[in-house]
Order: sequence, then C-alpha cells, then structure tokens
Amino acid sequence: MFYSKLFGKTKKEIKNYDSISHKLLTQAGFIDQIASGIFEYLPLGKIVLSKIETIIRKEMNTIDAQEVLMPSLHPKILWEKTNRWNSVDVLFKIKSQWANEYALAPTHEETITPLAKKFIKSYKDLPLALYHITAKFRDEKRAKSGILRGREFGMKDLYSFHKDKKDLENYYQKVIKAYLKIFKKCGLKEIKITEASGGSFTKKFSHEFNVITPAGEVNLIYCEKCEFAQNEEIANNNVCPKCKNNLKKNKAIEVGNIFDLGTRFCEAFDLKFIDKDGKEKYPVMGCYGIGTTRLMGTIVEINNDEKGIIWPENIAPYKIHLIGLDLKDKNIRQNSYNLYKKLTEKNIEVLFDNREDVSAGEKFNDADLIGIPIRLIISKKTGDKIEYKKRNNKEIKIISFDELINKI
Repeated sequence: MFYSKLFGKTKKEIKNYDSISHKLLTQAGFIDQIASGIFEYLPLGKIVLSKIETIIRKEMNTIDAQEVLMPSLHPKILWEKTNRWNSVDVLFKIKSQWANEYALAPTHEETITPLAKKFIKSYKDLPLALYHITAKFRDEKRAKSGILRGREFGMKDLYSFHKDKKDLENYYQKVIKAYLKIFKKCGLKEIKITEASGGSFTKKFSHEFNVITPAGEVNLIYCEKCEFAQNEEIANNNVCPKCKNNLKKNKAIEVGNIFDLGTRFCEAFDLKFIDKDGKEKYPVMGCYGIGTTRLMGTIVEINNDEKGIIWPENIAPYKIHLIGLDLKDKNIRQNSYNLYKKLTEKNIEVLFDNREDVSAGEKFNDADLIGIPIRLIISKKTGDKIEYKKRNNKEIKIISFDELINKI
C-alpha cells in the first residue's frame, strides 16, 4: 500500500481524550469517532481488527467450536421469554414504523438457544459449541475511553451446550487455555484470571481475563509471584492465600469473560434432549466472550511510548513501513519502488511512504506514531543498502536486500 493513497492520514493535533488508546488510534489514523461511543474503523484499524478476529477464529476452531452469524436485531418476544426485556438496563429498544418492537443485541442467548433447539434432540448431539463475531450494542449512560467502552462494539461470543455439569467443566478449561493463547498471540503477555463469583462447580461460576493498566475500570487485587487474582469487591485478603506473598492493587481492563449459564435459557425456550436412559433433560450452557474492539484498544494501552503505538507483530496492519527519502532523485526513487515490488512479490505486507513533498522528520514521526514493527529507509545515504530499524528498538543497521529477507 502506498501511503500517498491510504485513506486516513495521521493528525498533528487532536483534542485531549480520556485514554491513551483513544488518542493514539485517532491521531495515527486507525479510528474516527462520529458520536460518543460510536466509531468508524479506517483501513489501518480494519486490518488490525481483522487480524485479531483471525487469531480468535483459529483458536475457537481448535476447540471444536463452529462459527455462525447471528442477527443484532432481536424481536421483543425473545427477550420477554427470558424475562430480560425490562431487566437489562443497557438494552437498546427500538420500534419499527409498523409498531413492532426490537432489541439491539448486547448479547445473544436469546437467539442462540432457540437456534440450538432446532438441532439438539439427543445426547448424541452434545456437546455443541457455536460462536460468532459481530457488533453488539449497549445503551451506556456514559461511553468513555474510546473503543474501550463504546455504545457499539465488536464481540466474539461462544456458547456451548452440554449433557451435564462435568462436561461443561471440561470444555470450560479448554476455553481458558484457548483464551490465554489468543491474548498471548495478540501481544498481551500477562493476563490475570479472576474468579467473579465463588468459583465452585457445584453452583454457577465465572471468570474474567484482566490486563493491568491505568486505563482500566476494574480494581484488581493480585499476586506478582503466582496466578492468584481477585476483583477488589470480593477480595478480603492482604496476603496471597496461595504463596503468602503481599498482594498488590491496580487498575485493570477486562478483555474476556467466561461463565456458566446453567439451564436458565434452555428452560426459557424449553430446549431439552433425550439422555442415554431415555429421559428428557435440559442441556447445561456456557458462555464465553472476548471484546474484539476492546482488545484492540487494550493492546494499544499496553504497547506504546512517547512517540506512538508499538504494534505486536501478529496484529500489526503491515509488517514493514518502507520510507523513501530523496525521492525526487531518479535512482533513489527507482530503488525504493523496486524494493517495494520485491517485498510485495514475496507476500510481505508493506506500507510504503512514497510522498515526495514531505520532510524526512515528518515521515519518521508518522512511522513511529503508526507503530508498524519494522522500518526500512531508502535514501542517498543508504545507497544500494537499506536502513533497518525495529519500532521497539533504537538500534539501526545498514543491510543488503538478502540480509533483510533473512531477518524477516
């Protein structure tokens, strides 16, 4: 991609925002806010979001979940069946010109359960795990922190159906491992898993996946020497109950959650199956969510410096940011475009800053702000060589094309 043709350029001056990710993603040309809590994703942002979704899909498919796509517009009657039409305070409610009432979905238990009912008849149909990635809606009183808390946001939902609690517990552990792989691949190295309730499989249980950052809304109590962590409102310890180390307190962002739904929704929609003994039973359900857009914002909160974003390689919009200097020189221009062509022919993702009327300083600043992992420079200074620098490293090397290919 030529930067000169890229839709959505960097901005030198923007107003103050209440989160680092909102500021940097806006300034670097990844997102644009059209109203409080409502965002458009520009080409750079859409690429990052798609890469996050690809990572999620791979791990969901690995644990035998199948992808579907469910509507965000739900008839009122579905929410009345679960007694949630008047109990969910963030539910967007709309009325059509024909007087029909609908909900804009903040979640999808009301559609996935009647869908599963059409196909689950016997214990042989279980377990079943279905997921989808789509937009969700929450009528937030005060949307804030950019894409960390919006009124419309991206979400991956996974719902699983099981013959009994033990089968749910086994699958639940698989999802935990899959989630940790997803977050690691997205560049989040330290995830704190907290119990949001008693944590006993004899009753309902749930867990949250949190990332330590000042931008967080969760007050987390955790141990630095082991995996122990709890939300402050359910914690009653100053010392870790597992390793006796002193506990720390910090803000955190919740990037995922998983919980036991029991049989509530199956009962509401009268979803039953015939077990081995010929008896009718309600399946036990589990629900597992990851906020895809929130995850993108969280990654920026963690991966940045005073110059801009530092994207983890797996989800960066491009692998290489190629900068051409002295492009009015015929030889330099030819070398720059030839390098771009060679890299793209090898299926290497390249953003090429081919602007001829922009200073070197401005190009360098834009590259640091956008945060692509590798910066390459072609100029009179480099001659037939290439200047190579990683975004998260100050070291600069002058290398040949063959050396470059070996490195990447």
